Amino acid sequence: MEKVKKFFAGVKKEMSRVRWPQKKEMIKYSVAVLVCIIVFAIFFVASDFIIAGARTFAEGLK
Repeated sequence: MEKVKKFFAGVKKEMSRVRWPQKKEMIKYSVAVLVCIIVFAIFFVASDFIIAGARTFAEGLK
C-alpha cells in the first residue's frame, strides 16, 4: 500500500510541473491539427483516384 501512495505522490508532483496551454494556444494547436488532417485526407483521396484511374486505363488497354 505504501508503494501505491508513493506512486500517486510522484504523479501529483510531476503534474504540478506540467505547463498547461492557454485557451488561445489550444485553439491554434487544434486548428493546425485539423488543417493537417484535411491536407492528408485530400492527398490520400487524390492518390486513390489517380491509382484507380491508372488501373482502369491499364485494364482498358488489354
